[in-house]
Amino acid sequence: MIIDTHSHLDDKKYLHDLDEVLNRAKEAGVGKIIIPAANPADLPKAQNLAKKHKEIYFAIGVHPYYAKDYDENYLLRFASDPKCIAVGECGLDYYRLPKDTNQKEQEIKLQKEIFISQIKLAIELKKPLIVHIRESSIDAKDLLLLHDIKSIGGVLHCFNGDKELLELAKYNFYFGIGGVITFKNAQKLKDIVKDIPLEKIVLETDAPYLSPEPYRGKRNEPAYTTFVLKKVSEILNQDANYLKTIICNNTTNLFKDLFK
Repeated sequence: MIIDTHSHLDDKKYLHDLDEVLNRAKEAGVGKIIIPAANPADLPKAQNLAKKHKEIYFAIGVHPYYAKDYDENYLLRFASDPKCIAVGECGLDYYRLPKDTNQKEQEIKLQKEIFISQIKLAIELKKPLIVHIRESSIDAKDLLLLHDIKSIGGVLHCFNGDKELLELAKYNFYFGIGGVITFKNAQKLKDIVKDIPLEKIVLETDAPYLSPEPYRGKRNEPAYTTFVLKKVSEILNQDANYLKTIICNNTTNLFKDLFK
C-alpha cells in the first residue's frame, strides 16, 4: 500500500468532504495516513479522526510557529492513545523570523528550546520524530545529533534537498518526499533524491498544502501521493510498483505502531 506520512486532515479545508477525500485515497491505494501535530489546539480533532477512521493515525507535537504554546503535560494526555505513533511535527523554521535583531534571537532561542524538549520527549516515549526544517538545516541537524536519535529514528518532513542532512540517514532517519518533487523549479531536490538510500525514502503530501503537478495551487489530499510516487520512480528509474513496496516497508520500519 501507499502510506501518506504527513497529511493535515484535521485542517478546516476538509470539514465538509473528508469522507470523499478518504474514499479517493482508498481508491488510489493509500492504506494509511498520519496526521502530524502542528497547533496544539487541533490535537483533539486529530485524535477523534484517528478513533473514527481505522486508516488514520496521529502524532503529538508543536510546529515551530506555535513554539510559545508548547505544553508537555498537555501533549502527554494524548501520548498513551494507541493511534498516537510519533512526536512532531517539531523542528526549526527560520523563514518568517522577525527583522528586529533582538526579537529574532529570542525567537530562534525559543524554537531551539522547544525542539530540544520534543526530541527528549520522543526518546522518553520511544516514538519516532517528525521533523520540520525550513532555512535552518545546520542548526536542526546539530541539535538532533546532540541526542540519541538513532534509538527512535524519524522523518525529515518535506525534505528540502539540503545535502548536509543526508548524514542523518545513518541515524535511522528517513526523508519525506512530497509534491515539491513534481515542480519544475525543484531541480535541487530532483538531483539530491538520487543520493538518498532507497531504504530511507517515505512519501507524504503535507495536505492541504504543496499539491503536486497537475494539481499545484489547489487543495492537496492523500490520493495525490500517487503523483509523487510516479515522479520518484521516473527520477530513480525504478518500477513504480517495486518502489511502492520498498517505500511501504520503509514506512512501517519507522512507524512501528502503524498496525496497532
